Amino acid sequence: MHVERLKYVIWAADFERAIRFWCDTFGGRLLKRNPVIAEVEIAGAVIGIHSGGEGKRTWTGINLQVADVVDAAHEVVAAGGALAREPEPEDDQPPHLAMCVDPEGNEFMLTRRRERPVTAT
Repeated sequence: MHVERLKYVIWAADFERAIRFWCDTFGGRLLKRNPVIAEVEIAGAVIGIHSGGEGKRTWTGINLQVADVVDAAHEVVAAGGALAREPEPEDDQPPHLAMCVDPEGNEFMLTRRRERPVTAT
């Protein structure tokens, strides 16, 4: 099977607000838009934003890797999002994870590249 394209679709109760959040906060590029769905490209990946959402909190599985999790978490909040889990230092390292929520209730992660290798247990 040849997959032509992969995108992850999230729901939005406020379609316009969701498009602005994902484009403005993460430097997304609006690829397509009609009254039902918009497609936003971020770092080569496509997020589809579907109108008609109920605004309920939903885990998405989206993970955005950033250079500084603390700074990025502040930007998420400034853009109207929220933090479900604040970034915290771990093993004397700077924070590498923040659990976030967009204004539509879609949960996602911010992570940074770890400076040390992670070993499997």
